[in-house]
Amino acid sequence: MSELLIEGLHASVGGKEILRGVDLAIASGQVHAVMGPNGSGKSTLSHVIAGRPGYEIISGTISLDGADLLAMPAWQRARAGLFLALQYPIEVPGVSLVAALGEAFTASGRDSAKIPALLAAEARSVGFDESFLSRPLNVDLSGGERKRNEVLQLGVLRPSIAVLDEIDSGLDVDALRAVARRVAELVREAGIGVLAITHYQRLLSELPVDRVHVLSAGRIVASGGPELALELEETGYVDYGEDT
Repeated sequence: MSELLIEGLHASVGGKEILRGVDLAIASGQVHAVMGPNGSGKSTLSHVIAGRPGYEIISGTISLDGADLLAMPAWQRARAGLFLALQYPIEVPGVSLVAALGEAFTASGRDSAKIPALLAAEARSVGFDESFLSRPLNVDLSGGERKRNEVLQLGVLRPSIAVLDEIDSGLDVDALRAVARRVAELVREAGIGVLAITHYQRLLSELPVDRVHVLSAGRIVASGGPELALELEETGYVDYGEDT
């Protein structure tokens, strides 16, 4: 059983405090969704968890299975069992998907010879064209294909905790269904804990969620079950403004 534990997290970027006391706990096999208006700090939260440079931690802690993630560079966080699916996956010319995942397997002591078969199986599971597997990472892929590629990597790496930063953005209905259902399968099969950052309930109609949290002005201002996402779909964030 793994657990990502965030306590009293305050963080700033460019001298402006964005996160103002975030507390969250996500365990193996759980799916938590973070929703909130634009500018509330959702992507900042994902970047701080993953260790993106440029953010100052003012106070608070982030731990994974008791290990202090804030004391680790991004690559060590990944090796410890953390995965981030990017909101805007970038092209990496000259680096193949097989090579990137091979390095990850080697760093964690796994057999990289298994990667081609795992990639082919995961590609079929999310409807990712297998001809793309031989390309440099994300090069010449559409936005939707890049999101499928992120979930493909999740399925191969099988981390303890996955942070999905708007994995549903830019996806058509079929792609959304394929991506969300594969994530749900990985939660059930591999016990991955998921923190899904999203604007829309449509993702959660395909990805069963245990808890929904509303992030506003850098704080978690409400938490509830799946019904909270349905409420937000109806009413928006009018009740969760800056002064909440």
